[in-house]
Amino acid sequence: MRRLIFIYCFFLFSCSSTIKIIDKPIVFDAERKKLTLEYLENRYGVVQKEPKITPKIIVLHWTVFSTLEASFNAFEPSKLPNWRPDIKNVSGLNVSSQFMVDRNGTIYRLMHETTMARHVIGLNHCAIGIENVGGGKELPLTKEQLQANIDLIHYLKEKYPDIDFLIGHYEYTKFEGTPLWLEKNANYRTKKTDPGTFFMKNIREATQNLEFKEIPNF
Repeated sequence: MRRLIFIYCFFLFSCSSTIKIIDKPIVFDAERKKLTLEYLENRYGVVQKEPKITPKIIVLHWTVFSTLEASFNAFEPSKLPNWRPDIKNVSGLNVSSQFMVDRNGTIYRLMHETTMARHVIGLNHCAIGIENVGGGKELPLTKEQLQANIDLIHYLKEKYPDIDFLIGHYEYTKFEGTPLWLEKNANYRTKKTDPGTFFMKNIREATQNLEFKEIPNF
């Protein structure tokens, strides 16, 4: 059952008076837990009993799927489907994200913020992902999604003050060589463009007051 929660936000002008988050959990069964723990160990050398993370970075994405239903269905299974052979050989764990924002700006939480999701190479062990339905040339992200992302970022930074970075998915490789980058395989990289440079520019302008750190530039 979906649970609607209201979280009060106190950031004048940068955030609406309340942020609404609807819990819409994807499957996180014993199989997904096992695959997540294996991913942490095999990809990052992190051995844990629980698939938990300490958030240090927020990563914004787009799904390219045109509807919430299609986007959700892509993430829900525990195991990676056959249409992702490009990353299946690395791990059978399905892709996922902690949050998803529909085109009308509705925010859904797919899993708890401190549970590891597979959404960004090298950084999953410390990253909270926000997926936006649509994206690309055919389905540009909406102004409602922009505002929802701004509100959600403020909420996350307030809840987890140790989050240092905010990035678009296309910027993830800039963390290679930093202490946050743990991916063992030097050849495991994918080319990303989401959520677009224009979207990120607007996001950064609206979250300047949060004082995120500059992205590494090697």
